[in-house]
This record gives sequence, structure tokens and C-alpha cells, in this order.
Amino acid sequence: MFEAKKKQSKLSAAFSMFEVIFHMTAHSIRSTHTNALAALAINMFQVILMIGVFYVMLTFLGLHRAAVRGDFLLYVMSGIFVFMTNVKAMGAVIGSSGPSHPMMQHAPMNTFVAFVSAALASLYIQMLSIVVVLTIYHIGFKPVEIDQPVWALVMILLAWFNGASTGLIFLAMKPWFPQFTSIAQKIYTRANMFASGKMFLANSAPSYLIAIFIWNPLFHIVDQIRGFIFINYAPHYTNWMYPLLASFVFMLLGLMGENYSRKHVSASWAARQ
Repeated sequence: MFEAKKKQSKLSAAFSMFEVIFHMTAHSIRSTHTNALAALAINMFQVILMIGVFYVMLTFLGLHRAAVRGDFLLYVMSGIFVFMTNVKAMGAVIGSSGPSHPMMQHAPMNTFVAFVSAALASLYIQMLSIVVVLTIYHIGFKPVEIDQPVWALVMILLAWFNGASTGLIFLAMKPWFPQFTSIAQKIYTRANMFASGKMFLANSAPSYLIAIFIWNPLFHIVDQIRGFIFINYAPHYTNWMYPLLASFVFMLLGLMGENYSRKHVSASWAARQ
């Protein structure tokens, strides 16, 4: 009935939060399926299916020759990996537990732990899927050669960070406009199927097309990762600083919005979501 509160140092409180995030991340990984291997297999199937669809589509449209000199399938996979990492991170953050969720009644659980663990779980699944798919392709079909693998990995992490930051803005809007948020998320995801630029190279695209998509941080990330993967391609119209700065701005806006929503949300709003 009575419990004496123990004072924790800042370092101890930080380690306690990291421990909670670790356990919640493991819980988030198993949330889609009770078997972690099955969850990985499902995600891998989605990635492979999208790679196959875009490979056939680009080949059918005659864009095979317009691609960068090098492995055409690796060219397709680079765009799909970035896109899937971005979209999955955004969806995981949006789908994390909100301030009106019953789990928020149990300390030390809070919304920060919820969306951070959801984003980390998404990153874990995506990285495993990318490694397994590339390993299978390297061993079974063709050796994978990446010019700058470290920077290519950084672009994958940047795509994840951008997706999580964008999802944080949607998460802040969700308690206020649940239906609008769901529709806006779908529109944003569908638009990025083409606006991300994974079907063409920015260097070879007409100027009017670049002007349409240059605002999109994902467009920059996809073009940059291809510059780091292929030795014969050097991006001229994109850079990685823009999506990094944009992601930080999105994150700050999302954190401010989520903090405001958490303080003003009502428990009865959960029935609308």
C-alpha cells in the first residue's frame, strides 16, 4: 500500500529507461507475430516481392538501359531498401501506443519509450531483412559489390531516421485528427512510391521532374545511396545534408506536438482511434 520512493541519479534513470526501451523493442518485434523468425520472413517476403515487381516493371518500361552502369538488380534493391526502411519506420511510430493507451498507466512506461522502441524494432527487422536478402543474392546469384558500404549503411540509417521523424509528426496529430492522419499517411506513402525517385536517376531525369521531387528528403537519400553503391555514379542534384536537417526539424516539431497532445489528451479519445 505504501511505497518509499527511491531517488535515482540521472545516470541511473537513463539506464532504467534504456532497459525499458530494450524490453519494449523486443515486445514490438514480436507484436506482428509471436515467432520473431516468422516476422522476419514476412518482412523479407514483402521486400523480395516489391523488388520483383519493380524489376519486371522497369524492364517492361524499357528503363533497364537508363539505369546506372552496374548491377541492375542491385540498382532496384537500393531504392526498395531505402523506401521500405523509411515507410516501415514511419508506420511503426504512428502505430505506437499513444497517451490514452492503457499501458501508459504503468510506470515507467511513457509515450517516448513507446515510439522509440517501435522505431528501433522496425530498424532491427529491416536491417536483418536487408542483410539476409543481400547474402542470398551474393551467394546464390551474383557477387554484391558496393563502392562505399559504410556510407551506404549511413543512408539506410538516414532513411530510417527520416521515416521515424515524419511518423512522429503524424503521431502528434493522431489524437486530434485520427481519420485525417490515417488518410494523410496513406497518401504520403503512395506518393513516395514514385516521388522517392527509386525508378529513375536524378542525373538523367529532366529538369522539370527534378523540380517536382527535389523537396522530398527521400528523393535525396535514394539518389545519394546509389552514388555510394556504384562507382560509376556521382549525384549532381542531391545531397545528404538536406534530409538530415529536414529530419531533425521534423523530429523537433513532432516532439513538441506529441508533448502538447500528451498533456491535453483525454482517455475517452481512445474510442475514436
